[in-house]
Amino acid sequence: MRVIESEGVRIEVDEEGYLVNLDDWNDSVAVVLARREGIGDLGRDRMDVIKFMRDYYKQYKAFPLLRGVCRRVHQSKDCYSEKFIDPLKAWKIAGLPKPDEHVISEMRGEGGVG
Repeated sequence: MRVIESEGVRIEVDEEGYLVNLDDWNDSVAVVLARREGIGDLGRDRMDVIKFMRDYYKQYKAFPLLRGVCRRVHQSKDCYSEKFIDPLKAWKIAGLPKPDEHVISEMRGEGGVG
């Protein structure tokens, strides 16, 4: 485990940069994680996506269908790719645990269900 400190924020992440404790997340932590992922600005649109992903995960313990994320936050149908390029970046910035390989493949459009 590694500890990241930035602008008064101290967070523990795993070796790949995923937040260790889901409850340590807040808007300031999101900013620090975003910078580590090469995303400098977390405007309202990006934060809406991130917060929706967090809420969805808390309720269902799953990654939301990407098509549904944008619709639910009232943005264009490709908001996740327009805003983050890689949905995994949004997932990581949202402070969620590393998804398994099956989920990662689906996020990248590499596999189908069953």
